[in-house]
This record gives sequence, structure tokens and C-alpha cells, in this order.
Amino acid sequence: MILNVKGLEKSFDDKAVLKGIDLELYRGQIVALIGSSGSGKSTLLRAINLLEEISDGQIFLNDEDITDPRVDQDQIRRQIGLVFQAYNLFAHLSIEENITLALRHVKGMKAAEAKAKALALLDRIGLADKGDSYPDKLSGGQQQRTAIMRAVALEPTLLLLDEVTSALDPELVGEVLELIRDLKAGGTSILMATHELSFARDVADWVVFLDGGVIIEEGPAKEFFSNPQQPRTIEFLQRLRRRAGDQ
Repeated sequence: MILNVKGLEKSFDDKAVLKGIDLELYRGQIVALIGSSGSGKSTLLRAINLLEEISDGQIFLNDEDITDPRVDQDQIRRQIGLVFQAYNLFAHLSIEENITLALRHVKGMKAAEAKAKALALLDRIGLADKGDSYPDKLSGGQQQRTAIMRAVALEPTLLLLDEVTSALDPELVGEVLELIRDLKAGGTSILMATHELSFARDVADWVVFLDGGVIIEEGPAKEFFSNPQQPRTIEFLQRLRRRAGDQ
């Protein structure tokens, strides 16, 4: 098991955002988090990456309790890649430099080795000829794929994706989803918050529905979507499908 979350709680002041979350993720698996805005998906991802201090519970990464106050948080974060919906590429660096920066400063690679790896990763997503380009010269889909590959370059144990397609024009979404599909085929372990229900159904192994900081329902992806059990899950899926039909 790569990730084991036990009884995770998180409050901001007196507002409970996560209320006893239990979650497991196994090697090479994609787990999709779905739910409305404000359901706690982003807070959960940030807590797993130790960007949010939790109120209660434990998070285990490869059987290590990473919520133990004695752990080296920087060392833990090196094992976890996190990509946000806002690409967060450094605007003053080329996309090649965006990737090599992390490789040199986090992995300690020599410049030539980092450059070779960055170009190989950019070639993998069809952007080898764009290495010298700056982020503002790329489409949103190209920027997001670069951001994901920057995280993948560090060979994380776990990759967290937070609504990585939500800021993209619809025609660019497919580029990013195809990359995630390829990463899964290569054995990457991924926990992703997403509103792309068809992608979650077809590519994720397990789906978790969060509502109001609580897991309402979870299960194997195809079964989850074809035969939801909880009334709140059924209502949520019907509402999203109606909205998709109106667009």
C-alpha cells in the first residue's frame, strides 16, 4: 500500500472541513476524488502533501507515519508530486528550465544530466521542440502537461493532481487526460481530484465521493458509476450529467 489515510480531520478555526477521512491507495493505482466545490478534495490533497497541518488522524506513506511531528517534511514532499489547476510554472524560466530546476536542486543532478532528462520528458509529451519556449508562449494544455512532467521528473512515490483540467478550454482537456492515462500505464500511483466523470469511470481504479468533508460512497470506478448506492451520490451524478447535457 502506497498511501493509508486514517481518521483524517481538518478544521479551519471552528469550521470542520474534513471529518474522519479513511482512504487507501495501492501501487500503480488511480484513485479519483469527486465532489462539489467545497467538499474538501483540495484540502485533503494539501494535507497529504503536508501543506496543511491536520487536526487529527494519521497519514502513512509506504507505512511511514508522515504526520509524526518528528518527520522531515521536506524529505517527505520529495516523494510526493502535487500539481494544481493553476499550472504554477515559473514564468521567467523556459519550460526546459522549469523541469531542470527541480532536478538540480531537489535531486542534485548535474546540469547536463538534468537537461537530458528534461528533454526526454518533453519529447514524451510532444514538446521537445518547445524546450526554449516560455510558459506564456504555450497553450494551457501544453503548460499543464509540462507542470505534470515537472512533478513526474522527480520520480515521486505518489502523484497528487488537483483538478488539473478545470482551467483548460474543453478542446485542451484531452491532451492532459491522455498524459494521465499514459502515466497510469507506466505504473504511476495517482490520487486525483477531478470533475471529468467519464475519465474517472474509464481510467480510475477506485472512485471516492466526498461531500461536506465526509466520504459518502466509494468503490470500483465502473461499479460506482453504473450502480451508485447512496441517495446523495445518485443526486450528485444526475446533476452533473444534466449539466453536461446542457452544454
